[in-house]
Amino acid sequence: MMNTPTAQSVAGLPPSGSVTITEDFVAGLGGGRGTLEYQGRTYPFKVIGTVAGPGGGVEKISASGPVYKLASVADFPGRYTQSTGKAGFSSSSSSDLWLENGSGVIMHLQGTSSGAMLTLGKDEIYIRMDQ
Repeated sequence: MMNTPTAQSVAGLPPSGSVTITEDFVAGLGGGRGTLEYQGRTYPFKVIGTVAGPGGGVEKISASGPVYKLASVADFPGRYTQSTGKAGFSSSSSSDLWLENGSGVIMHLQGTSSGAMLTLGKDEIYIRMDQ
């Protein structure tokens, strides 16, 4: 199991690239699109997300931020997780997520959200590159 990434996980490291994501969640399941900016190129991708919990609510998230520890675009897709351990009813208008995949790639996403979601404090997104 991966540790939850934090700012300390990337202390002193320059970003490898950046991402922008827009995702809609309904009843704990989400889908959306994003772009990865890496080495002067733009790579579009699809996002599928889940929020662990009973799944009540609707939420729209728009977020962007740096990507760290990305050695190749091939390392970017996959399952990213964050386990904050904070259960409850999320109705915040801002998002601040640190996510890591199995290849060690770390994303720090900050942005806005609208709506409300019941959560057990674990977020996962799956990224699949567009062909």
